[in-house]
Amino acid sequence: MSYFKDFQVSDEIKKGIKDMGFEEPSPIQEKVIPVILEGGDVIGQAQTGTGKTAAFGIPLIDKVNQASHVQALILTPTRELAIQVSGEIQKISKYKKVRTLPIYGGQSIGHQIRALKQGVHVVIGTPGRIMDHLRRKTLKLDRVHTVVLDEADEMLDMGFVDDIESILRQVNVERQTLLFSATMPPAIKKLSRKYMNQPKTVSINRGEVTAPSINQMYYKVLERNKLESLCRIIDSEDIELGIIFCRTKKGVSELTEALQARGYMADGLHGDLTQMQRDSVMKKFRDSTIEFLIATDVAARGIDVDNVSHVINYDIPQDPESYVHRIGRTGRAGRHGLALTLVTPREMKHLRSIESEIKMAIPSQNVPTIEEVVEKQQESWKKQIINTINDEKDMQLFEPLVKEILADYPPEKVVAALMKMTFSSDSTFEDDGYNFGETGGAKGMVRFFINVGRNVNMTPKILIDEISELVGIPGKAIGRIDIFDKFTFVEVPEEVAPFVYEALRYSRINGARVNLEPAKPRPKREKRTFNK
Repeated sequence: MSYFKDFQVSDEIKKGIKDMGFEEPSPIQEKVIPVILEGGDVIGQAQTGTGKTAAFGIPLIDKVNQASHVQALILTPTRELAIQVSGEIQKISKYKKVRTLPIYGGQSIGHQIRALKQGVHVVIGTPGRIMDHLRRKTLKLDRVHTVVLDEADEMLDMGFVDDIESILRQVNVERQTLLFSATMPPAIKKLSRKYMNQPKTVSINRGEVTAPSINQMYYKVLERNKLESLCRIIDSEDIELGIIFCRTKKGVSELTEALQARGYMADGLHGDLTQMQRDSVMKKFRDSTIEFLIATDVAARGIDVDNVSHVINYDIPQDPESYVHRIGRTGRAGRHGLALTLVTPREMKHLRSIESEIKMAIPSQNVPTIEEVVEKQQESWKKQIINTINDEKDMQLFEPLVKEILADYPPEKVVAALMKMTFSSDSTFEDDGYNFGETGGAKGMVRFFINVGRNVNMTPKILIDEISELVGIPGKAIGRIDIFDKFTFVEVPEEVAPFVYEALRYSRINGARVNLEPAKPRPKREKRTFNK
């Protein structure tokens, strides 16, 4: 196992990495950083969430000097990723005085032009806005020594191939080109042959999964019910210590706050914490002062606590390797562990790719009902009430109020009301999720309108397979399908309609981006009368 301190990079960068809470590199970082440091072109095959930003960011920042011109260009498919990458690069370069600038549409171009005039070392941007600056001659790429194409397959899917080629033609020929992509379709290979010089390919070999002492299951949840679903799940489990994984630092902060507000003993761990704060949270977790540690993949690195009974993926990891890493935090030292994953309909494809890589089907489980939670928690609540009665401290303060209420209501009702106030959740669980209204479907079915049809070679089999895979229902449960030239109607059972809605909305079928909406009821036909 290597450590960041072993890499041949400057001490300023090592200091920045240490401040971020990194100690040991992730597999993609361990493999790709030494290859990039050699100076040649590199193709890295890795998904989001594997630590690839630091994998190209560390050697890139190491090469940047104090000369006041654009030395590195990072192309990303979306503004969100541009902002995220920019933030990470700033942290890595904290002690090196490197100026970074994210450039994307939707932000004032005047502000970007002023920043570029003042001198920027690293530009991170979307192809469209980078092209805009090149046309205005407000961005010069003739002295760039490193170009990174981040999530290249996503950029090509979004139709940026012409912009990317146009940008690469304007970059200094004497450069290092780094391409990162989750998949390697022919278009990516063609791009690499055309614009890269004998690139070395680095990909992660994902090994077989985990010890058999880890039980795995997943819960299908609607996005809008996610927090309430989590609370029901953890209330119905006997958890000694649990690690709950979120995809982002923001997600960790928001979930920590939400669980603390509901009375759970939880604390968060993410990259913005100082070493002292991190140590304090970890001490509370090891001492079992808190039951739940909420963390990102990065922050959880190096956590080695033996009695973790549960790992819960609140956000599904975006690649199988991260999944294996996460669930390996439980089932330590011969103990039994449970790995639970919350999966929203739009994440079902991620789950399927994880199952494919780990060569096993993860069984599904229904989110517990409120009745099941109450039944499960009865013993625990009973103990808490008996302990409070036996404690007797400050009990007399409440006696006048108790007598007053008992004069008007039976004791059973009063106790039930107090238990409801103490133990029930504040938020409502929208079991049906959506009210689609009348859609013209058969009884017990919801009819959806899809904005593509035969124009994208849609067939009933393709649509049935897509819905079955994403929602996990048998194909024969799907009702009537009507396919026209430019649109399609499909009927699905009412109970799975919310999952179909969230899964297929803005997804892709046969490569075409689709939208799905509840259909409008069929118009009633007017009776025609004819004069004899």
